[in-house]
Amino acid sequence: MEIKEENIINIHNFLPHREPMLMADYILELTKEKVITSFEIKEDNIFVNNNEFVEAGLIENLAQTCSSILGQSFFENPATDTKVIGFITNIKKIEVFALPKVGDTIISKASLISQFENICQISCETFVDDKLLIKGEINLFIQEVKQ
Repeated sequence: MEIKEENIINIHNFLPHREPMLMADYILELTKEKVITSFEIKEDNIFVNNNEFVEAGLIENLAQTCSSILGQSFFENPATDTKVIGFITNIKKIEVFALPKVGDTIISKASLISQFENICQISCETFVDDKLLIKGEINLFIQEVKQ
């Protein structure tokens, strides 16, 4: 996938995650039904073991990618200090085919299957170049925390 710099969205605008738990760098495409993110695997990442990004990291990357679909409604105005809580409620199915290496940039794609209020079911896949690394279906919950 060719990454066009003018289309890149900073993921910080849509996710509350910060280092060391931020597992996506940029949103490459975002609509109400789908999202595509990129993430460069770095050596100091907490999910790197023996120069590979382990399964838990791939799943966290997918969850953060998926939550961008729901999260965008909470972070449409980046100037506000919105606080949200979100978590995986269910992993319906997951298949891991390969692990990316340090230095790889992974591209994750997610599509909304269904949504009821703040709970949604999303299908997702992650690639390095054209090689499928992981695919699955995740249910997520997200809501604003009242202060």
